[in-house]
Amino acid sequence: MSVMQQSSRAQDRTLGVWFQHIQQGMIKLPRFQRFEAWDRGRITSFLNTVISNLPVGVTLALEVAGVEKFESRYIVSAEPASNGTVTQHLLDGQQRLTAFWRSMHNNYEWETFYVYLPQFDRTQQNKDADAEVRCVPRWTNKHQLRMPRWADEPAKCLERGLLPVHLLRPGDLSSEIDTWLTQATKPLEPSDTDPDALAKYKAYTAMRDKIKAEITSLRERVTHFNLPYLSLPSDTSKDVALQVFINMNTNSKPLSLYDIIVAEVESVAGRSLHDLETALVTKHPKASRYGDVSDLILATSALLQEKLPNARGMVEMDKRALLDKWPKLERGLDRMASFLEGERIFDEARLPTNAVLAVIAAAYELIPEDGDFLAKAEKLLKRYLWSSFFSDRYENSAASRAYADFKALKALLVKQTFNDAELTTVPVLNRAESPLADVDSLLAARWPKAAGIEARAILAVSLYLGANDFADNRTATYDSIQKREYHHVFPDALLSEAGIESYLALNCALITWKTNRIIGRKDPLEYLNERVAAADAATVKERLRSHLISFDHLSKAHYAGLSGDDLTKKLKEDFAQFLQSRAALVVAAMNKLVAGETPQLEEVWQSQSAPDAS
Repeated sequence: MSVMQQSSRAQDRTLGVWFQHIQQGMIKLPRFQRFEAWDRGRITSFLNTVISNLPVGVTLALEVAGVEKFESRYIVSAEPASNGTVTQHLLDGQQRLTAFWRSMHNNYEWETFYVYLPQFDRTQQNKDADAEVRCVPRWTNKHQLRMPRWADEPAKCLERGLLPVHLLRPGDLSSEIDTWLTQATKPLEPSDTDPDALAKYKAYTAMRDKIKAEITSLRERVTHFNLPYLSLPSDTSKDVALQVFINMNTNSKPLSLYDIIVAEVESVAGRSLHDLETALVTKHPKASRYGDVSDLILATSALLQEKLPNARGMVEMDKRALLDKWPKLERGLDRMASFLEGERIFDEARLPTNAVLAVIAAAYELIPEDGDFLAKAEKLLKRYLWSSFFSDRYENSAASRAYADFKALKALLVKQTFNDAELTTVPVLNRAESPLADVDSLLAARWPKAAGIEARAILAVSLYLGANDFADNRTATYDSIQKREYHHVFPDALLSEAGIESYLALNCALITWKTNRIIGRKDPLEYLNERVAAADAATVKERLRSHLISFDHLSKAHYAGLSGDDLTKKLKEDFAQFLQSRAALVVAAMNKLVAGETPQLEEVWQSQSAPDAS
C-alpha cells in the first residue's frame, strides 16, 4: 500500500482511546516537534469544542513497528510508570492532545480548568446559559503561587456552578467523583434535627443525583468524542515523514524556520537541536539575554559556514556541519555575551542592533582565549561593535551587510598581522562608506526604549560610563537596570506645555522606578534634588556627570512664574543648549569607542569646553 493510499482516509479514534494510548506510553512525539505552545485561551476553546461535541481537524501519526525512526519524547506530564511499546509518533496534533491530557489532570502551573454548569450556580439567576469550560488563572505573590481561595474548595466551586474538568477524565473515577460530590454538597446536607428533615434529605439526594448524572453525561461526551487521524505506514522513510510533517503544520502558528531546521537536523543526524539548545542555555545563560537563542544559533551557524545570516543562508546550511561546529558555536555565543557585558551592553532591550551578535560570535572561532593576539582581536571587535552602533550601516539590508563585514573581519583575523591601515577593508570601519554619527544626527535620535540604533547607542554610551543611579548612586549592571526606567531629564509635562518634543534620546536617563514617579512640571534640577538622598550640589553633579548630563545647564533651567511665550522662549534656549552639550559629550566618547579605546569619564568631560568640564 502506498503512502498516499494509506493516508488518504482519516480513521476514527475517540478521546478515551487516545487517553489510554498516551497513558500506556504507546504514543510519543518526535523530538523535532516544537514544544507546548497553546495559551489558556486556545486550551479553553478546544475543551469547549469537546464538551459541545463539535468537530475538530484530523491529527497525523506515523506508525512505529520495532525501532523508532526518530528520537522521541512523551507528551508533557504523560511519562508512564514503565516503558510501554511505542506504536505511533504524533506528527500533528501535539497541542490538542497535550491540552487534553494536561487538562484532564489539571496539572498546569498557572491555571485550573472548570466546567461551568449554570443550573447549579447559586450566585446568579440566569439558568439558561450554556455549559462551558472556564479557566481560573493563578498568580505569584511574595514568591508563592496563589489562586482564589474558593478554587480549591469543592463546596465553593459548586456554589458557583463550577466542576473541576479533571473529573471528566476517561477511566473509572467513581470513587474520586463520590468524594468530590460529598465535599461539594456537604454544606447543603440537612441535619437530622431539621424540620422536615426527611423531605429535605430527599431533595438533597435528588440534587446530588442530578449533579452526578450531569457529570456522567459530560464524561460520556468526552470519552466518546472523535478525534480522527491520518496514518503514515511504519515503512515511510524519514525524509517523507518530515516533508509531510512540514506540509501539515499550516495552522494559525506556522512552523518557523527554526522548527524546519530542527526537523532536518533530526533527519540527517538523528540529533535533537532542542536538546542542544537547552544544554547551551543551561551552560551559558548570559547568551539568552541578547535575544532568542534559536535565532542566534541559526545566524551564527550560517556565518560559520560562510552563508548569509538570513532565511536563505540558514536553509542552505549543511545540517551535519552545524552539529560538527557546535562546540565552536557554543563557545562563540558564550564569549560574545561576555564581550558585550564587558562593553556594558547588558541585554536585548539595550542593544542598538542585533545584527552584530552572530558576527561577533562567529568571529570568536578565530580568536584565542589568551595571549597577545586576544587583545588585538578584541580591540578590532570593539571597533566593529561601536561603529555599527554609531553608523547607519545596519538600518537596512542588515543580513547581507553583516555577512560582508564578517568576511572582512575574518580575513583580518586569519592574517593576524593586520594593521590600522587595513581596517577600511571592513565596510563598517570605512568612514567613507559608513560615516559616523555627528552632533546633528544625535540631536534627532528618538526615545531609546524603541528600537532605534542611534537612540540606543546614546544610552549605551551613558551605561558604558557608569550611569550611576540618581537615587542610590549604584553603577549600572545587568541586575540593576532591570529595575530602571526611561526618565525624562527635562520633564515631559514641562516641555509639552511649551509645545517642545520631549521624547529624544538625549533627554533620557535610565534610572530606578523610585525616581520616576509624580514628576509633573517641576524644573529638572528641582526634581533631581528631591530624589538624590544627599542633596548637596557636589553629589547631584557627580551622579549627573556619569550620564553625561551637565549640572550647570540644569542649574540654570528655572521656570517658576513663566508661561506663554516667555516660557517657550527660555525653555527652548535652555533645552537646546542642554541637548547640544550632551550630544558633544556623546560624540567625544563615541570617537574613543570606535577607535577601540576605553574612554574614561573624566577625559570625556575634559575633551569639551562645555560646562561641568572640571
